[in-house]
Amino acid sequence: MNNIHWNTKSFNELTNHELYAILQLRTQVFVVEQNCPYPELDDKDQNCLHVFATYGPRIIACSRIVPPGLSYPQMSIGRVAVSQDFRDKKLGRTLMNFTLEKIDELFGAQDIQIGAQVYLNNFYASFGFEAVSLDYDLDGIMHVDMLRKLNCVI
Repeated sequence: MNNIHWNTKSFNELTNHELYAILQLRTQVFVVEQNCPYPELDDKDQNCLHVFATYGPRIIACSRIVPPGLSYPQMSIGRVAVSQDFRDKKLGRTLMNFTLEKIDELFGAQDIQIGAQVYLNNFYASFGFEAVSLDYDLDGIMHVDMLRKLNCVI
């Protein structure tokens, strides 16, 4: 997978094609595959940094870095998605590592909170996130809030 290129851009730096492809991937994963109609366009993207991987002309993985105060008091990571045909390549792990490294590089080490789908609890725990809420239903899918403390070493 040497032909995968990682990018981080603000909303205003994204090209129309990149934005369209990111929204298309997120809709495919969260709305179509998970059969979960929810408001994908939530007015947060404009204030986030967008992390994404390209393979040739395709965007195959993405996440967004959400500034403190927009979703949680802490910085957050959201909309973590990997194209179905790349999931067997452990791209989700690479995506999370790249996103966490980018946060450290651009903002320094800090607490990070996420709203994780419950079935991914162990995945996020492997990056130092710990559950800080009870499980809750969000748009028909069980979630849990998880926090990664500043002093976390993985």
